[in-house]
Amino acid sequence: MTKMTKGAAVLLALIALHAADAVHAAAAWKPEKALELIATNAPGGGSDRILRIMTKVMQERRYIEVPVTVVNKPGAGGSVAYAYVNQRPADGHLVLANKTLLTNNLVGQGISYTDLTPVAHMFGEYIAVTVKPDSPLRTGRDLIERMKKDPGSLSFGIATSLGNPNHQGVAVAFKEAGIDLKKTRNVIFPSGGAATTAMLGGHVDVVPITAAFAASLLRNGQVRLLAVTTAQRLPGVLAEVPTWREQGYDAVVSNWRSFVGPKGMADAQVAYWESALKRMSDSDEWKKELEANFWTNEYMDHVETRGLMDRDNVQVKAFLIELGLAK
Repeated sequence: MTKMTKGAAVLLALIALHAADAVHAAAAWKPEKALELIATNAPGGGSDRILRIMTKVMQERRYIEVPVTVVNKPGAGGSVAYAYVNQRPADGHLVLANKTLLTNNLVGQGISYTDLTPVAHMFGEYIAVTVKPDSPLRTGRDLIERMKKDPGSLSFGIATSLGNPNHQGVAVAFKEAGIDLKKTRNVIFPSGGAATTAMLGGHVDVVPITAAFAASLLRNGQVRLLAVTTAQRLPGVLAEVPTWREQGYDAVVSNWRSFVGPKGMADAQVAYWESALKRMSDSDEWKKELEANFWTNEYMDHVETRGLMDRDNVQVKAFLIELGLAK
């Protein structure tokens, strides 16, 4: 072996050793006190329910060594929760984010996703379009035809902000059909439950909500479903509900659920949470929850999660500009 070759070998060995040390250091952090997972809505809401399921799985399987509590910080479409976690950069707490993190900022109502640290993307959640069982609207096509004749003839209950995934569950199909989105009538509610209650009371006509929530209402005969925003039909009780695509409108809308932490979150903290969340996502208990709730497993690490948010931010901005909500 020549001196140059020996030198190169030594250099490579040192680089490998340094990389191994860096990996070990990144994974070495462990929490010394209870951790918080922040829900963007009140107890019983979507984010709250998801986090309580996750916490149960992680603690029963001991993926987290310290107590984990769910803390509710509702308000401003999630902006209160995002601001809360960003005030505590050294604590290792996380907030369960969704697309409202993007929409809120784009309409000037919250911090940017770039002001937070992406940790992991967990799953996608689709939207179902619901009406009362006695509604004259029986299909998504009926809804589109009605809106073509008069975009202001129906009212839509939207939780929790304009431009968010629930709103997109109908608005993307309307856009495909050439309906002027600015002429539609929308009423904002603090939760999907509140919007649905208003619909059942006759105060609004149509409510787009998560597929899991819609399925629970459908089982009880409380609603009729006009469409789902998936590329293919969902299983189980939703198997008879056609997609928007089947009805002639390419409206596939997924509301991702991803964990983010405060800006400047330490690499070691990110690595700790990545490890715990990846193990949970691979567990049989979590896979059963995914199936039961019509969620799509889409685990991504922190780098892939930032890429997802970058791409979606471009698309969501274009959508909000068309609504006249962003510039």
